[in-house]
Amino acid sequence: MTDAHTRMTSHRPYLLRALNEWIADNGMTPHLLVDATMAGVQVPASAVKEGKVVLNIAERAVVRLMIDNDAVSFTARFGGVSHAVHVPIGAVLAIYSRETGQGMALPDDVPHDTDASGDDDAASSQDTPPDDDPPPPAGKRPPFLRVVK
Repeated sequence: MTDAHTRMTSHRPYLLRALNEWIADNGMTPHLLVDATMAGVQVPASAVKEGKVVLNIAERAVVRLMIDNDAVSFTARFGGVSHAVHVPIGAVLAIYSRETGQGMALPDDVPHDTDASGDDDAASSQDTPPDDDPPPPAGKRPPFLRVVK
């Protein structure tokens, strides 16, 4: 099996979609914490505080919510004015329930190593196995957030 067959897509959008569904299924209001300083983030400047913005993505608060593998996009009202919002997946820092604070800080993706030519790293092009880190201990869980009001 080649390295190209073992590469996986980013896990971040899958976690985001699953946690959004979990929060909504429990009758809570999903909020995203976004790094508004990252390239490609389109939110009203008035909503940004200290380089971050919290976005309510509940069905009742947005129109045409789309969480695809590249970005979160929707239309929402800010100060009574409708705005198109676009947030690259990499800019989403966390998703949590407004009511309980339960949710998750999204983990970073594992970087993909390339050599100077942009090809797969030299070790993976040979017949040597990749140098993978061992999986985390069975009892380890990702960090959860608790929002203090």
